Amino acid sequence: MELNYYLTDLEQVTEVLLSKSQHKVWLFDAPMGAGKTTLIKSIVKKLGVDEPTHSPTFSIVNEYQSNGSKIYHFDLYRLKNEAEAYDIGLEEYFEEDAWCFIEWPEQALNLLPDERHLVTIKIIDEQTRVLNFE
Repeated sequence: MELNYYLTDLEQVTEVLLSKSQHKVWLFDAPMGAGKTTLIKSIVKKLGVDEPTHSPTFSIVNEYQSNGSKIYHFDLYRLKNEAEAYDIGLEEYFEEDAWCFIEWPEQALNLLPDERHLVTIKIIDEQTRVLNFE
């Protein structure tokens, strides 16, 4: 599915994506500044998280609770290799029935589950994006 959207439309984009979701693991592929973290924040909010959310750039993973279920937001940008992803126990997160949103997934491709969505975002201009959801 392809969506063209303005950054002001994130709430509607979030609703569409969640309604089409068949898996709880989502990989985000986009250049720096495309809005990966902003979109994930919108999704996490829609899933019922009321607390402030932020990028896990330095912590690698943030955990949130919503209605008794867990949500993980990963930013793998700072990992040097797949071995570091293994060392932080990345695979163990997928054993839970939790939402997992992963930025920079190419840092750990061999550790990611087969049942997942790929969200690709392309920048058109300062306010416009094209999103593909597989």
